[in-house]
Amino acid sequence: MNTKPEISFEFFPPQTAEGAERLRATRRQLAQLKPAFFSCTFGAGGSTRERTLETVLEMQAENLPAAPHLSCIGATRENVRAILARYREAGIRRLVALRGDLPSGMADPGEFRYASELVEFIRAETGGWFRIEVAAYPEYHPQARSAADDLANFRRKIDAGADSAITQYFYNADAYAHFVEAARSLGVGVPIVPGIMPIANFAKIARFSDACGAEIPRWMRRKFEGFGDDAAAARAFGLDVVTTLCQRLLDEGAPGLHFYTLNQAGLTTTICQRLGL
Repeated sequence: MNTKPEISFEFFPPQTAEGAERLRATRRQLAQLKPAFFSCTFGAGGSTRERTLETVLEMQAENLPAAPHLSCIGATRENVRAILARYREAGIRRLVALRGDLPSGMADPGEFRYASELVEFIRAETGGWFRIEVAAYPEYHPQARSAADDLANFRRKIDAGADSAITQYFYNADAYAHFVEAARSLGVGVPIVPGIMPIANFAKIARFSDACGAEIPRWMRRKFEGFGDDAAAARAFGLDVVTTLCQRLLDEGAPGLHFYTLNQAGLTTTICQRLGL
């Protein structure tokens, strides 16, 4: 494969001035790896709308290619139209369009029920201005009734006008390979980029994975549990596991890697260096 795989990095909007300063330092370090883009998440129900906007506009002003997330939950056509206008004005050319999660206690899901409806609306409003990324779930969305249903939902997003997809993170390369094969058999031809979660704190990742349906293989869980309080050994093992996963994905033809950085540069930088990226 002659083309160099594209890498991209995901951030969440910082809540404090200190967090914003730390994120600037993280961006400076990761920018040296020349990513295709930096994405920035959008809190449940649009709770971080302004902070997402600020973070993205700041990145754009630093000449870093920014891709803000846009979520259906709590959104109206009117406010999405206004956000799209702000992003176009700032010269942003890429978006990540998601359904998003309904925050507990929030009754109004908004005017878009599914990400496919949001993608369709963005296309109708802005034509080909934005490259639109959507989410994919190699181990299937936890709320999907079946694997076939989940794939049908995925195809609807592509048919609505999405250009490519980024997956939920996973630690089982076979799950990704099977998902891509199933999507291709449905006629989906867009790039499906694997989402990669470096392991800084295994206990936190395990809790998060249990909540979002990302499977941690039993052998991996047991190995991490065996390290006890030995943080250095756990970190080294986590780096090896994730680097090996990335290498296998690239060797098998993945078009790139999208890193969920949790606003930290260290592990992601090390993995990219080990991969020669």
